[in-house]
This record gives sequence, structure tokens and C-alpha cells, in this order.
Amino acid sequence: MAETKSDVLIVGTGAMACLFAARLSAAGFSTTMLGSWRAALAELHEHGVTLVEADGSQHTYPVRATASPGDCAGIRCALVLVKSWQTRRAAIQLGKCLPEDGVALTLQNGEGNREILVQALGASRVALGVTTLGANLVKPGHVRSAGEGPISLSIHTRLGPFASMLRAAGFAVEDAPDPDVLLWGKLVINAAINPLTALLRVPNGELLARPTARTLLAALAREAAAVALAQGIRLPYPDPVAAAENTARRTAANRSSMLQDVQRGAPTEIDAICGSIVEAGEQNDMPAPLNRTMWHLVSALLPPDGE
Repeated sequence: MAETKSDVLIVGTGAMACLFAARLSAAGFSTTMLGSWRAALAELHEHGVTLVEADGSQHTYPVRATASPGDCAGIRCALVLVKSWQTRRAAIQLGKCLPEDGVALTLQNGEGNREILVQALGASRVALGVTTLGANLVKPGHVRSAGEGPISLSIHTRLGPFASMLRAAGFAVEDAPDPDVLLWGKLVINAAINPLTALLRVPNGELLARPTARTLLAALAREAAAVALAQGIRLPYPDPVAAAENTARRTAANRSSMLQDVQRGAPTEIDAICGSIVEAGEQNDMPAPLNRTMWHLVSALLPPDGE
């Protein structure tokens, strides 16, 4: 198959995938989206991706949508934005289309995604990043921006063109030398916000308006930060509670990805967030009972065959 002329591949068709696809396409980059959600693929193929900005303005941008990895062969920059429970499938798909000199950048929530990708693609083709950008899926192929935030990228020899592309699309990009600091910095914030929004069925900012919810947010952040410290990881901010609250405030209108999953009856990333924190705590003699409780409560929202 002839090499595609597309500039960027986005693996996923959910809220964050659509947000990145819209902004990259708007900046003039040829954008391909690889996914399995039929309704989204049909909408994206027929109409493109539609972005509703915070001010209510709405624009639609062209993308190429496909379920076949073969259609993506030759694209050197791949952005992985599937749910953590879908990472293994995404890794297999990328193994079929990502060139040897390409790079897959994961901006996913939770722990373990990078390792799954490395197992399939090799360390030279996998890079880690985090972002606290917010996005709400309105309907298949339609996304609403719900809070800005930087994209922090680990140091990787192949990320130069990718970083330039993201900056050209209007994203704030910064370097973060230590991948574990990068990962745990976001993991602590996710653990403090996402399960509470999913259980209470509220947007991020509402957690700060409810005293008891705000107390729980703070306790979850402190507990997750203690687990990070027990592993010798120094978080990228001095106060985990302030960091979590600032994120909730900056993305006040955002319905967390975990809340969006629960509302549509889809599997959540609770295993990769609170579950990972609990398991890391056990390995370092640092119990995390509150994260364990959130892990169990969110897991109980869906039946075992929810997938």
C-alpha cells in the first residue's frame, strides 16, 4: 500500500480524540482518526469533526476516519487517546501501521498504558505525555472544549516534529524530563477528581462548591501523593491538594472522562487510576484505603459484563 500523505494519526474517536483532531485539522494538518466506534466513524467520515468552543462558536473540520490500521500505514506521528482498557488493542493496531521511524505519543489517563505500548512497539517508538485539557463529547463526532491546560511531554528524540505540530495547533506544550513524575503528577489529580465526579454525577467545578466533596477531593489527593512519595517520586507541584483544586477550577464545566463513561454505561478507567494507586501503595507498605473505596464504588456502578 502506498504511504499515506496524512500528517498525524489519532487513535481513538472519543472526546479528547475529537478535540485534538479538530484543532490539528484547523491548523492545516491532514488528520486521520483510527477507531472502532461505528457511530463516530460514520459521522466523522461523512461530516468531519465538530468542535464547540467555550464561547459557543461551532466549527467543523475535515478528518479521515477508518477502522482499518492498513489505511494508516506510513503516518509517523500517532497520538494515542483511547481508554486505558483499550490500549492493548490500540497497540496491536499501531504495530500494523506505525513505521519503524515513527512515534506513538500517549496522553491517556492512568498508569500502565506506556508499558503496553512499549511491549508492542518498542521503547524507541513510544513517548509519554500528560495533559489536563477538558473535553465533553456532545454526540459522536461532536466535542465541546471544557477547559484549557498544558501538554507536558517527556524527553524523546522523535518528539520534535510532534511538539511543533501541537504548538502550531494552539496547544501549550512544555518539556518534562522525568516520565514518572509526569505520570504521577496527573495520576494524583485524576484520582482526586474523576471518581468523585462519576459517583456524584457532577462536573469538575461542582466538587469545589460542595464542602464534603471538596474534603474528599483533598483527602484523595493527599493519599495518592503519599503513595508517590513512598516510591521516591517527587511530584511536579508542591501541594497536591492545590494542584487538584486548580485543575477542577480551570476545568469547572468539564464532565470528567470517567463521568462520561458512567453516563453512557461504558467501562471506566478506575482500574488504571485508583486501582494503580492502591497496588503501588501495597508494594511500598503505604495503604490507600480511600482510593480503594473509590476503586470499588466506581467499579460497582456497572455490571461485570459492562464491556
